[in-house]
Amino acid sequence: MVRSRSNSVKKDLKRKVDEPVDVQDEFDVEGLIDEGDSDDEDEAEQEVAQENVTKDKKNTSKTENEEDADDESDSDAELEALIGEEEDLSGSELDDELAYFSDAGDDEVDPSILKHLDDGVRLRSLSRSSDQTDELKDVVEIVPGADGKPRMIKKEIHAVYDSDDSDQEESNTIGNVPLSAYDQMPHIGYDINGKRIMRPATGSALDNLLETIDLPEGWTGLLDKSTGKGLNISKEELELIKRIQKNETTDDASNPYEDLVEWFSSKTEIMPLSAAPEPKRRFIPSKHEAKRVMKMVQAIRQGKLLTKPKEDPDARPNYDVWADNLTDVQDHVMTLRAPKMPPPTHDESYNPPAEYLPTEEEIAEWNALAPSERERNYVPKKYTALRHVPGYSESVRERFERSLDLYLAPRVRKNKLNIDPDSLIPDLPSPKDLMPFPIRCATTYKGHKGKVRAISVDPSGEFLATGGDDGTLRVWEVLTGRELYRCRLVASIDAQDDSVECVQWNPAVPGMLAASAGEHIFLIVPPTLFDFDIENTGREKIEQGWGFAEGGREQQDIDTKGLDDDADSDSDDETGHVKKKSPPAKWITPTAKQQASGIGAIITATKTIKRLAWHRKGDYLVTVAPSAQHRAVAIHQISKHSSQSPFNKSKGIVQDAMFHPFRPHLYVATQRYVRIYDLAKQVMAKKLMPGARWVSSLDIHPRGDNVILSSFDKRLLWHDLDLSDKPYKTLRYHEKAVRHAAFHKGGLPLFCSASDDGNINIFHGTVYDDMMTNPLLVPLKVLKGHDVKSGLGILRVEWHPREAWLFSAAADGTAKLWTT
Repeated sequence: MVRSRSNSVKKDLKRKVDEPVDVQDEFDVEGLIDEGDSDDEDEAEQEVAQENVTKDKKNTSKTENEEDADDESDSDAELEALIGEEEDLSGSELDDELAYFSDAGDDEVDPSILKHLDDGVRLRSLSRSSDQTDELKDVVEIVPGADGKPRMIKKEIHAVYDSDDSDQEESNTIGNVPLSAYDQMPHIGYDINGKRIMRPATGSALDNLLETIDLPEGWTGLLDKSTGKGLNISKEELELIKRIQKNETTDDASNPYEDLVEWFSSKTEIMPLSAAPEPKRRFIPSKHEAKRVMKMVQAIRQGKLLTKPKEDPDARPNYDVWADNLTDVQDHVMTLRAPKMPPPTHDESYNPPAEYLPTEEEIAEWNALAPSERERNYVPKKYTALRHVPGYSESVRERFERSLDLYLAPRVRKNKLNIDPDSLIPDLPSPKDLMPFPIRCATTYKGHKGKVRAISVDPSGEFLATGGDDGTLRVWEVLTGRELYRCRLVASIDAQDDSVECVQWNPAVPGMLAASAGEHIFLIVPPTLFDFDIENTGREKIEQGWGFAEGGREQQDIDTKGLDDDADSDSDDETGHVKKKSPPAKWITPTAKQQASGIGAIITATKTIKRLAWHRKGDYLVTVAPSAQHRAVAIHQISKHSSQSPFNKSKGIVQDAMFHPFRPHLYVATQRYVRIYDLAKQVMAKKLMPGARWVSSLDIHPRGDNVILSSFDKRLLWHDLDLSDKPYKTLRYHEKAVRHAAFHKGGLPLFCSASDDGNINIFHGTVYDDMMTNPLLVPLKVLKGHDVKSGLGILRVEWHPREAWLFSAAADGTAKLWTT
């Protein structure tokens, strides 16, 4: 290789010598060759030749690399031969070549040869490309040396932001010794060679003051430990501090928002991310697969595994001309075929009957209609022969609309319910056919101060008794609304806890009514309202019980086993006597003032009475005190002045209680259930489950087989006792709590409900004698007229004994009469 390179150099020089010399290209070589210094010239020529040879070696190696890259198919024999040629090159030949370049005398050098030599060898060896020159100038600086020769000096590296000067040695090596230790000395420390670093000159106190007033640029007030001079900040450092304060990047070259390089992305890479070699197992056949293949081959040879015969693509298919044109492939389960077009009718015939042909008026009317409103897109016409029928002008449009329907109209499988629409709407009679029922307010009874909580109508229908929060009992004339009687039952007007909660006329004894206020029950015969005989009968009914007072007290002391009582509820004392129970109520004789106002007897209970109801015979009175626990329900007998509690256990908070219209049954309504007790057998006959959260009131139909319940969760519940213990109908017509509900006791099929929304709903309820027919319930009217006060509306309703009239008591302090 060295011989080939030397031969190439010789050929290059010979070619340049043989070339003709241009006179214009000649120049003076006196500046390039110094005649006075032949030794230096010889050394310089040797250096140039040596450098040229080195460069030729590099170029040759580069050329060989390129040739090796191009000729990768060379054999090993050629490579060994090339290496042998390089070894045969001796050092004498290389010296001869170098001597050829270095042999240049003053008189023997031809100018043209020197020019070619200078251009081809010396200048070419010293010259570099423009890129290499620029790169070299950035790194080194050429300056004349002491001997006059050019010297390359590397430029000083200036510290920048990215540089690291952590290994830079400090000029002052005092370490952690404070500078104050050198205050009394002329020097401030020692350098690395152990020489003293003298203290710099300091100005006077005036100069120091002026420096603090007129701050120089970059002044920090700090002292440099290594030099003893003031430490100033350069503009670059000051700019760096400003950037840090503004939370900006400290380096302009860095871009915090540069584009993200997605090293691992969804794009398929051309080159693998890992250059690990492929494992050998990927190039070796699998033994397990070979075993499986051999088993399959054996099965095929034995006839156990049959391959599918190849089909001949040129064979003609066989068709069954008598079979249906249906494909063997079954449709998908959700496939819905498009509906077919309707078949033509008689009016589309070219010779339709006369009744299908329109008249001129019908044709004019058809032309006047919009195209979208026309029943059909053509007018029936009659032709004598088929050949007279012209082309159909709407055929293209109909085909286009059919294509749109098939393409755009979605097909959905819809399961239709075969339900008669009339069965969804109950067949109810019209309210006009169910009259009479109340529709308007006829009379308003005003006089109470506060809420009117109780209301009751005399069995004759002439007098109305009301009670309210003002503690008074008032009797009104029904038709005129005039107040006929007033009695204060609560002693103090300021007693906010006590009010007249209930008022009920005796259904069997005329002229007698019962009213409850707090824990007291008053039996009253209002004077001057009835005839002497009626008033005297009522007083005698109350007073005849005083003769049984002692017996009544003794009867109260005797413990009788009540309903739902446990056998071990009573216990004997040490003497063996039976423990006596305290009576549920006490009968008190009224004072003379009370007797003058018509009060015949006072029954005092343990808790506040909220509900009371009479027995149909007028001798028994049931009261409800929800807070009295197991004594919440008490039965009082008027003829004997006795009281008893039929229950020894409390099964929920009792809300209301009533006697059955003609059976010996007692209905007790708690918050969630209604229990029916047989008083004769002293057992629970039935339990109703209305499903309401809080039952507010209870009423029984005059026939005794149906019950209505009102609840505070805005519902009115109708129970058919012969049907189920669940509600037969649940009526939701109110927006707020339903306070009370009542049946008409005079034989009219009416019932109503009153709510806190200030409305009264009137319903028609027919109960049939046929056991196979369910009751008929029809909503009739909504009566509005009462105002809502403090969230309370209508508190009590009562029907007239004979007429279709309704009385209502509300929280606005009034009572109203609603008539037909």
